[in-house]
Amino acid sequence: MMQRLLQPLWVLLAIIFLIEAWLWDHLEPVVAWVVERIPLREFKHWLTARIDRLSPAMTLIVFIVPVILLFPLKLFGLWLLTHEYWLSAITTIVFAKFLGVGVTAFIFDVTRPKLLEMEWFEKLYELVLTLRAKAAALVDPIKRRIREILRGDGDGWSSRTLRLIQRFRKSVHEAR
Repeated sequence: MMQRLLQPLWVLLAIIFLIEAWLWDHLEPVVAWVVERIPLREFKHWLTARIDRLSPAMTLIVFIVPVILLFPLKLFGLWLLTHEYWLSAITTIVFAKFLGVGVTAFIFDVTRPKLLEMEWFEKLYELVLTLRAKAAALVDPIKRRIREILRGDGDGWSSRTLRLIQRFRKSVHEAR
């Protein structure tokens, strides 16, 4: 019973998780493109050389610092939201989100080998990959059903809706 009640919550969490994963997957090539266009490649090599000399624990700090530095930008977006500057707030929050995922993808690419030397981090990383696969498995049937509905295949929601609209129109015209 409780499992059934929590199902919508699990689906929502899975969708949010998959959106994050989708952003990560799609921003990583954008970050790579930016790295090629501006002198970040040299910075990446420089940073990699410095990280190679760090302990895994210190590397974790390097990984976390950009997230902490972007936090005030997200707070500013929330402040804009509370003061009803809707467009500025949404723009700031979306910009902070994309920038955060992009920077995190860049830094993670550089720090991953060192971070995975820590057993707890490796287990956490594997857990995230497992959760991502489970989230995809949970959401895939829903995505498939939505696609069917939008295409109007078979007796999907779209077909029923069209029939209801036709019946409603017919009843309105007959009432005249």
